[in-house]
Amino acid sequence: MTARRPIRRDAERGGSPYPPRKHPAADVGAVGTETHRAGQTESLRRGFTIVELLATIALVGIVLPVVVHGVVLCLDTAGFATGQAEAAALAQSKMAELVATGQWYDAEMEGDFGEDYPNYRWLALVGDWDDSRLSQLDVVVTWRRREQEHAAVLSTLIYTGTPDE
Repeated sequence: MTARRPIRRDAERGGSPYPPRKHPAADVGAVGTETHRAGQTESLRRGFTIVELLATIALVGIVLPVVVHGVVLCLDTAGFATGQAEAAALAQSKMAELVATGQWYDAEMEGDFGEDYPNYRWLALVGDWDDSRLSQLDVVVTWRRREQEHAAVLSTLIYTGTPDE
């Protein structure tokens, strides 16, 4: 068993066995200091000084615009990368369609991608290659973003000779 702590007589009369607690402001010796038993003093800082607040506001005023500009730049770059990836995928799809259906023989074709991709348009160009048995097919996909036109080009060589050549 553990030893029990003796109960003070005040507790027997209905009082607390512990000494009464004092409010911290009751021991204030001078403004902003609290006196302890050994005569030590401690600051009663309960907030920030005006200089600390002004320094913080100045620091935030300098750093915040730079951070916001960085975030806007990142979002703009991500939007452009998304548009470019979408255009490359659309160009690959259109090129596969033109080659599979044999429509690539026309010298120049153009169109859009319908209601699913209203901001994107395509243009297909067929050109000659050094070897007369090959033709170059270029599919150019254009799109507008922030009043600027951007383009993605996908090219391939198509064999136009006979199978026995």
